[in-house]
Amino acid sequence: MRILGFGKKWHLRKTETITVGNKALLKGTHRLVGITRVRNESLVLGDTLDYVGEQVDAIVAYDDASTDGTLDILLNHPKVAMVIGNALWERDTIARLSAETRHRGLLLQLARSKLNFDWALCFDADERITGNLREFIGSESAARYNGVRVRLFDAYMTAEDHTPFVHGQRLLDFRRFFGPEQRDILMLWRNLPAVQYSGLDSREPTGVDHVITNFYCQHYGKAISVDQWEETCDYYIKHFPPETYGQKWLARKGHAVHTHSDFSRPLFEWGAHLFNNAVPLDQTAPTLPAKRKTSAFSN
Repeated sequence: MRILGFGKKWHLRKTETITVGNKALLKGTHRLVGITRVRNESLVLGDTLDYVGEQVDAIVAYDDASTDGTLDILLNHPKVAMVIGNALWERDTIARLSAETRHRGLLLQLARSKLNFDWALCFDADERITGNLREFIGSESAARYNGVRVRLFDAYMTAEDHTPFVHGQRLLDFRRFFGPEQRDILMLWRNLPAVQYSGLDSREPTGVDHVITNFYCQHYGKAISVDQWEETCDYYIKHFPPETYGQKWLARKGHAVHTHSDFSRPLFEWGAHLFNNAVPLDQTAPTLPAKRKTSAFSN
């Protein structure tokens, strides 16, 4: 089943088509729906969908012209309700910045037009949020808030731990060490009319008030493999403005294996020691204490 258009703000381009995955998910009311944009993520995507699928009722995805079977993985997963497939990948620098926002805006609009849901989760394929999201959004604490910022930490490869990730492995806890730099990202929010995507390079939506900081997230964008690190460097160098991304990633080429974080700070194992030594890069919301394991050691 293919849908040719929808909505008033965001519009499908000629290169974009919507395909329904699991039709049964289009019925009923969902507590939590996930949205994600991906490109060539077949290596980790199966594990991602299984992991996120334990928390969400349905997933709506944007496949940005993948060439590695990503689209088939999406459409064959039981938690994927719909996929927007793009046949033409844009290489222009400004187009890439715009795409970050536009794709998520399309996803949220499509989810609202075809699914009934209370909360939305915006996730990336290389992230693993720890903690019980469904339990939280059904709690008395959640009733006081419309959004949740999640504490995200980057995983790093080290001399003793840089074996590439392979199919069949689990990404959660795949790497031993993480940088203490903490980014608080709005990933979870109540489905209210004021919530929208706007601007350039927007991971977070606007229009979300009464936000709390809770949960932790392992981010593997720098830690899948040495080869992928180099590909990531090249991607940001070629397709993003030099003053914001290009120069930074140019300096990182050839330095996939770390002894310290990219910000010259010590690395820590996942757990309380990492969290206690966190250096917040953004902290704009009140914080809920999270239940975490307490055993961890610095590098």
